[in-house]
Amino acid sequence: MFRRILLASCFTLAAPLSFAQARLSIEDLWRPPQYLNPTLSHNGRYFAARFPLNGRLNLAVVDLETMKPTVLTNYKDSDVVSVDWVGNERLVFTLGKFNAPSGPFREEGGGLFMVSRDGKESRQLSPTFQEMLRGTDDKLSLVPRGYELYRTLPDNDEEILATGNMVERNTADLYRLNVRTGRATLLSRIRPTRSFDWVLDNNLVPRVVTAAEKDYKVAVVYYRKDGDSPWEEIYRYEQTKGPTFVPLVFEQDNQTLQVAFNGGRPTMAVFRYDPNAKKFGEMLAAHPRYDMGADGEGQDVPGVLTDFKTGKVLGYRVEAEKPQTVWVDEGYARIQRMIDAALPDTYNTFSRTPDGDRLIVTARSDLSQARWYMLDEKKRTLQELFASRPWLKPEMLVAQHPFTYKTRDGLEIDGYYFLPKNYKSGDKLPTIVHIHGGPAARADTWGRLGFGVREAQLFASRGYAVVVPNYRITTGLGSRIYYSGFGTIGRQMSDDHEDAAQWAIAEGFADPKRVCISGASYGGYATLMALARAPNFWKCGISGLMVSNLERQVTSPSGDTYYFESAVEFWNKIVGAEKPSQYPHDVSPVYLADKIKAPLFVYAGDEDIRTPLEQTRAMRNALERAGNPPKDVYIGEQEGHGFGKLEHNVELYTRILKFLEEQIGPGSKN
Repeated sequence: MFRRILLASCFTLAAPLSFAQARLSIEDLWRPPQYLNPTLSHNGRYFAARFPLNGRLNLAVVDLETMKPTVLTNYKDSDVVSVDWVGNERLVFTLGKFNAPSGPFREEGGGLFMVSRDGKESRQLSPTFQEMLRGTDDKLSLVPRGYELYRTLPDNDEEILATGNMVERNTADLYRLNVRTGRATLLSRIRPTRSFDWVLDNNLVPRVVTAAEKDYKVAVVYYRKDGDSPWEEIYRYEQTKGPTFVPLVFEQDNQTLQVAFNGGRPTMAVFRYDPNAKKFGEMLAAHPRYDMGADGEGQDVPGVLTDFKTGKVLGYRVEAEKPQTVWVDEGYARIQRMIDAALPDTYNTFSRTPDGDRLIVTARSDLSQARWYMLDEKKRTLQELFASRPWLKPEMLVAQHPFTYKTRDGLEIDGYYFLPKNYKSGDKLPTIVHIHGGPAARADTWGRLGFGVREAQLFASRGYAVVVPNYRITTGLGSRIYYSGFGTIGRQMSDDHEDAAQWAIAEGFADPKRVCISGASYGGYATLMALARAPNFWKCGISGLMVSNLERQVTSPSGDTYYFESAVEFWNKIVGAEKPSQYPHDVSPVYLADKIKAPLFVYAGDEDIRTPLEQTRAMRNALERAGNPPKDVYIGEQEGHGFGKLEHNVELYTRILKFLEEQIGPGSKN
């Protein structure tokens, strides 16, 4: 199972693989990974990993001294999407859908579960969203309540810190939760309402909290000098305009904060901040094009790296066009140099066990799927554990090229493009523009097999060029791109998709007569809007898991958005309306069916709670009335917001490849 590398010796790579590209199958890309994200227990003796069982990602633990594995879960309808150790004896995890358009989707699952490493103990700490729906006859008055993991604790095998809305439906309080007994102690008894983000000092005392005002348009940051002092406001910002201010960590003095802030800057950068004087200090880390620490929405992105036990700041990381890490701790910098010398062709990250001398190393690139190694600092050895997808060889994949395009109103937005291995300069290829889900998300990053990258690799292996652009309101790409998205859905946001295609045409590899648009979730909506707004530009479209009626999307109890007041308000901001009844018809494709002339492929899941099947049915009916029904419609049975069953993905993409060949492929008659 293990391959050992002596770090002090020369490292010789295996013989290079053949350059000839092996045939990449649909199964190669959509079958579950062999292993996913192994994590070590606090003492370094056990590792937990997700692995395929029943066609889903389930959870197992391996004892590294005996190499004995123990299977802990046996789900058939959901994936285990996150796992964390509680000391050395127990784990907590959540459920969801792994193959969702903008990343693992917890809303079709969720919950919080505990299991002991030997499988003898288990407890459900929070219900899943589906269980809450089934548990009430009055769905219109449903108040989803539950816990979410905030962090685990040093030297503790039973307790975690969790957020929960057990007191008020729209307030995430902080609890000390015993995962063995289910008992919880409220740590934030006197606190602002509608709180959603907490920062603890290095003694694990809640000292900073961010809360929304009643209309969810303004976020307010509160601070207290110690656990007994009153809360006082230190900053407020509009979430659609900024500048955004997100406290990240306390430094060792428990007085100085490190915060993410974008005031007067193009991106969120990490600054020192004195909360007592309400003054900014020096800028500690920044990137000119990518956010660090938090994005413009206030959600976490890579930024500050800290020691689990002490809270000491060790370094900084940014998810740029290619990820980058800089260590300020010389010990960690030395380890990074050793690992990079041993594994020179991959981007390498590592995490240390809190109570041991072992580290888990993750190595990946655009051509090499993630591999995990165990580094033993005392023995100075690096042992290869396993690969996520060992069947995906580098010669089967194509390079993931970063690029920047300019929108018609002057935004510069990054993305990726993919070309077939046999591409020759000057060739004009049939091209697919893949639009990510969200829309306020960053779904595809370098070296990870996200939904867009997966489609791009499949289509490129069949001779297509693929462009995977970001667009305004994409998070993590800086202030102007994010804030420019509000009030522009179906308008300038749609222009961005066409501008990305025009970039590919100007670069010379995209055939302007053979450009198709594809996407799921928001990407499915974007496909429909693109075909309606520019019917003479796009040759065809693939719309999956679509939204066709924006007002219905946030007012229908068939979907989960309806049940969350903050989510509805966020969509009001994206559309640029005070309430759903004011959404204009010209941004909902169901009212524009007569303008769609290009051939369309449609797919959906019949159990999707994010974009319910009613959205697809309404659009199909509208297209039929307009005289241009979809060329093909595939409804995945017992599928949700992203297909989880391999046989359904094989059927779906077999039909999609056939559709593309007929519309823009080399042998097409059009």
